[in-house]
Amino acid sequence: MQLLSERILNMATSATLAMAAKARELRGEGKDIIGLSLGEPDFNTPDFIKEAAIQAVNDNYNSYSPVDGYVELKEAVVTKFKRDNNLTYTLPQIVVSTGAKQCLANIAAVMLNDGDEVLLPCPYWVSYSDIVKLNGGVPVEVATSIDTDFKMTPAQLEAAITPKTKMMWFSSPCNPSGSVYSREELRALADVLVKYPNIYVVSDEIYEHINYGSGHASIAEFDDMYNNTITVNGVSKAFAMTGWRIGFIGAPEKIARACNKMQGQITSGANCIAQRAVITALNADPSAVKYMIDEFKVRRDLVLDLLSDVTGFNSNTPEGAFYVFPDVSYYFGKTLRGKTINNATDFSLYLLEEALVATVTGDAFGNPNCIRISYAASQDQIIEAIKRIKEVVS
Repeated sequence: MQLLSERILNMATSATLAMAAKARELRGEGKDIIGLSLGEPDFNTPDFIKEAAIQAVNDNYNSYSPVDGYVELKEAVVTKFKRDNNLTYTLPQIVVSTGAKQCLANIAAVMLNDGDEVLLPCPYWVSYSDIVKLNGGVPVEVATSIDTDFKMTPAQLEAAITPKTKMMWFSSPCNPSGSVYSREELRALADVLVKYPNIYVVSDEIYEHINYGSGHASIAEFDDMYNNTITVNGVSKAFAMTGWRIGFIGAPEKIARACNKMQGQITSGANCIAQRAVITALNADPSAVKYMIDEFKVRRDLVLDLLSDVTGFNSNTPEGAFYVFPDVSYYFGKTLRGKTINNATDFSLYLLEEALVATVTGDAFGNPNCIRISYAASQDQIIEAIKRIKEVVS
């Protein structure tokens, strides 16, 4: 009898966390690593949110919270969905979890049976595929390219649907590409999906406020998609609260109740102090964090300008999140400093070892031609990082 389960043996390690660990290891050896791999804002949590957490400690919030979240927090989530997304949810439709990642894990656990297919427009967030497989589902990758800004077309969606299709998962703004689906593009996808009333959509909107284009749209806004959409969101990115671990969903009540039931057997309620702080965060006007978004846009433009002068990096202009996702297939088959580059993973490791810059291979996101560069770093770090990259690929 083997010690570990087939489940864990077949699960991939998160590529973003693995690269971060490798970078820490090299830093421990005294090397000056510039980290452009993690999807984490480099800002501090705003003071008004930290003060709310301190007040919660002083008010002796130290007991188990309700499994699906404090009522006051769920009310704040309902208000947020209506204010920011034109989505009307009731309290039984809201579940608060330990980060948006747990929201996704709950959804997969309560909705997927063995063999159910889940459409994943590529590139997709690194954990989608393994969360689906862990729960018996079959990830079905739908390839996109930089030429279409990494967005799936209605024709591609239609072609990917089979009698086994149960769900479609996507993020907008997208991690890793920064792509943002417009309302018109979402409507075109919805026009395909409404023909298949048994298909449910997971709309991951964790980056919604980090948006530089025409604004954010939610696919659940459409009346004919509302009952077939689970909207996932949280405070990690826009409020620089990654470590606070609070995410939430708005979903059809039957699905929300199932997620509540599942969570009750896994973790129970999320951290009580973090929940109290998030009430304050969500009740604030989104303009309270605009200074972060403005800075991210400056950095995006800086990265694109610098990369335009680096041979072999083919970049589009992402409209959201804080990533660029250049196609680096120009280097495949080439030898740099005695190292042969066969794929994006080789190239990403090469940049880490030779340029001392941590990025993430696109293989982890379902796109083998690209690497992800996070610009959640200071402008000085970005300038130095791309200077180093340019030197080692020249």
